[in-house]
Amino acid sequence: MRISVIGCGYLGAVHAACMAKLGHEVTGVDVDERKISELSSARAPFFEPGLEELLREVQATGRLSFTTDIAAVKGSSVHFICVGTPQKDGENGADLTYVDAAAGELIPYLNDGDVVVGKSTVPVGTAARLAKIVREVQPEAHLLWNPEFLREGHAVADTLQPDRFVYGVENGSEDHHAVQVLDKVYAVALEAGSPRLVTDLPTAELVKTAANSFLATKISFINAMAELCEAAGADVTLLADAIGMDDRIGRKFLNAGIGFGGGCLPKDIRAFMARAGELGADQALTFLREVDAINMRRRTRVVELTRELCGGSLLGQRITVLGAAFKPESDDVRDSPALSIAAQLQLQGAVVTVSDPEALKNAARRFPELHYEKSTEVALRRADAVLLLTEWTEYRDLDPYEAATLVSATRILDGRNALNSNKWRAAGWTFRGLGRP
Repeated sequence: MRISVIGCGYLGAVHAACMAKLGHEVTGVDVDERKISELSSARAPFFEPGLEELLREVQATGRLSFTTDIAAVKGSSVHFICVGTPQKDGENGADLTYVDAAAGELIPYLNDGDVVVGKSTVPVGTAARLAKIVREVQPEAHLLWNPEFLREGHAVADTLQPDRFVYGVENGSEDHHAVQVLDKVYAVALEAGSPRLVTDLPTAELVKTAANSFLATKISFINAMAELCEAAGADVTLLADAIGMDDRIGRKFLNAGIGFGGGCLPKDIRAFMARAGELGADQALTFLREVDAINMRRRTRVVELTRELCGGSLLGQRITVLGAAFKPESDDVRDSPALSIAAQLQLQGAVVTVSDPEALKNAARRFPELHYEKSTEVALRRADAVLLLTEWTEYRDLDPYEAATLVSATRILDGRNALNSNKWRAAGWTFRGLGRP
């Protein structure tokens, strides 16, 4: 099939490459000339495992091209809208500027029977509004909403072998023309067993934000338990193991630490609350305010623990922060707890060095006043305290005996509860975890 992808950021670039991998002829469109230039040269403008190799593979087939010219969508029968919906400045709601612009520029090129597929995470009600606009200009075109469920670090696999498909159509009917078209687009994954659910438009729009809100609640719950464990002298990792054995709860996402970040969970739960308020259902989501508050409080708690670790004062202390990205296998520093903590430590008088395998360039743009060092060994030299804040494999696998020969003081705070505390203490380190004795 001939497919266009509007927006070639994280979601769009991955989606375009994966659709070409499935055998479709794909045109990616974006207004950012630098991004289009890199993608056209089979270079990923961000770090995502496997994406660059996939770009090289599919571009060699001639099935994938990128352009800044929206007119290139002409001739495609399926058009995916994959632009960002960032948080509004000074507000909790989602900024739909890019979604509206993408739809507005696409509509003049639609033909009879074309299908517009929204993948961006939008407030409920957006799809119905856009569907009405599409109908007014091209009555024989169709709009449906097909939310994405990508995990950074696993985006290629999540697109090619997703754990589910959700199609939101205006009448919620399996017989809708757009459903049949999208089934052809995703035929390989559907034949391999990925389940599919057809819903009405509002339900499909709610799926992603509801899922992210649930995950955020689960993470904040265990972090709240970590606060209680610290006060009671209990161990939150064992507590999580015990309650995770209950199959009604499960162990996934019950890892206490410095909290969640990134470009989805924080802004999605805030936009969810904002939209609920607009619909007059704000009381239903008031608990998310505390979820957000617990998450932000973790960052302050790490600063407090670091001060305790350093003997009561941060002034002049050389602190090495291992990790800048909000999660491993990513270079994304949007709302990164690790980077936020590093900046707070610097503001309180510490001399902070940040290390990360992939995210230093993005981190330096966000906080240019921090010192950055890619080499873990160099970053550890003469440190008065070490903070593990992003659980990259190379940090989890550090040898505490070797690390002890590099630092000025053997003090470490494990912000992700990813290290073996007994091993580090045996090597002579003063060890602090979150929610652990």
